[in-house]
Amino acid sequence: MKKLITLCVIAVAFVVSVHAQEKGSVLIKNATVISVTDGDLENTDVLIQDGIIQDIGKDLSAPRGVETVDATGKFVMPGIIDAHSHLNGVDINEARNPVTAEVTMEESVDPNEVGIYHALAGGATTIHLMHGSANVIGGQGETLKLRYGTTQEGMRFEGAKRTIKFALGENPTRVHGQGNGIQPRTRMGVEQVVRNHFDEALDYKRKRETYMNAKAEYDRRGRGTPPVPVAENLRYEVLNDIIEGEIYVHCHSYRADEILMLMRVFNDYGIENYTFQHANEAFKVAPELAENGAMTSVFSDWWAYKFEVYYSTAYNASILNANGVINSINSDNNQLLRTLNHEAAKVVRYGDTSVNDAIKMITLHPAIQLGIDDHVGSIEEGKHGDVVVWSGHPLSIYSKAEMTFVDGKKYFDRSNDPSDMRIDIDPGSEFEDGSNFREIVTRREEDACLQDAFILMQNNTQN
Repeated sequence: MKKLITLCVIAVAFVVSVHAQEKGSVLIKNATVISVTDGDLENTDVLIQDGIIQDIGKDLSAPRGVETVDATGKFVMPGIIDAHSHLNGVDINEARNPVTAEVTMEESVDPNEVGIYHALAGGATTIHLMHGSANVIGGQGETLKLRYGTTQEGMRFEGAKRTIKFALGENPTRVHGQGNGIQPRTRMGVEQVVRNHFDEALDYKRKRETYMNAKAEYDRRGRGTPPVPVAENLRYEVLNDIIEGEIYVHCHSYRADEILMLMRVFNDYGIENYTFQHANEAFKVAPELAENGAMTSVFSDWWAYKFEVYYSTAYNASILNANGVINSINSDNNQLLRTLNHEAAKVVRYGDTSVNDAIKMITLHPAIQLGIDDHVGSIEEGKHGDVVVWSGHPLSIYSKAEMTFVDGKKYFDRSNDPSDMRIDIDPGSEFEDGSNFREIVTRREEDACLQDAFILMQNNTQN
């Protein structure tokens, strides 16, 4: 009986693994292909086999068993990538310490969130699920493919760079200084939290390496006095990975002065791979951002939802782009994620940014910021088959996503759209807290990145 149970468990595990890694094949014919890197290709076919774009050209033939989609008069573009999302995160903030680099969103993924399907219906195929902004140095992010219906593990984007969330300004000072009475209470205190923890991490690394070398020598010789142990510290290990360039930083930020501050700090520690998220005042320091190789991920025209983000401009993205900054347009909101193509279109309206550059801001540029541009972000042979068929040009408000493919597998088909997928089920509507605070985030009356920190802050106010 035990053997039978073991075999059943192995079989189930195998089925789940196969389903999680499922890839598809399709031939899309006669479309205007927005390649992003090689211009717009009219009356062109795209062949995806086993999840990979194998061929781009005219008059291609479908291999045996491969579905053919007639896209005559339609447009095909790379799947939209959102560099800043909390779409299906279960826990967003670990808010009891200003530095929580050791925590990760890896286990905070809800693969059953119906919003994933809604995002697919808007042409999105990849999101960067981020930790919140309660902490100066928060938790590590997770880059996900929107493979709706699979497991947590099945959603992971294999090969994506490791990322981590930093936060400047009001959020960490509210949660820690005002909420818990600990540093940082001021903006200048935020800088010192970063510097102090980097210094502590470097000191830990020296001591840990000295101990490990001494232990290896002691184990080899087998005599003498054993060295005093230096315990492994996961928080410091992650901070050293940041300094060594193994983890990309994505920093919640608004004000130009703080953006300049963090660039100076990163220059002091040799940190090069980082993106300023939100960055509403980035246009003020666009030349400095370009000079430092810093990237930005902004809203198209969203500001004034709290005091420190009161000042911005709809020309922000265009100014950054004109100065050579790799900029993306993000959502930070489940509803906005469904219409990121419209957000990119606004960049064309404000600043006369070219159509192709605007499309880069929701495809190739976020891919670069997440370290996945070798795999996605443009339609090129050898890249993943993450593509969307649009009824018209994707920047037109009249166009609709008709089919969305992830790894060549169709996850959304407007002509075969199950009606129950459009129902927003809220089983927690009768409970006091959770649904209440989620609704606040949905209406954007508060910063979406402070999700899950509201309860903590409310309790501190009542005490």
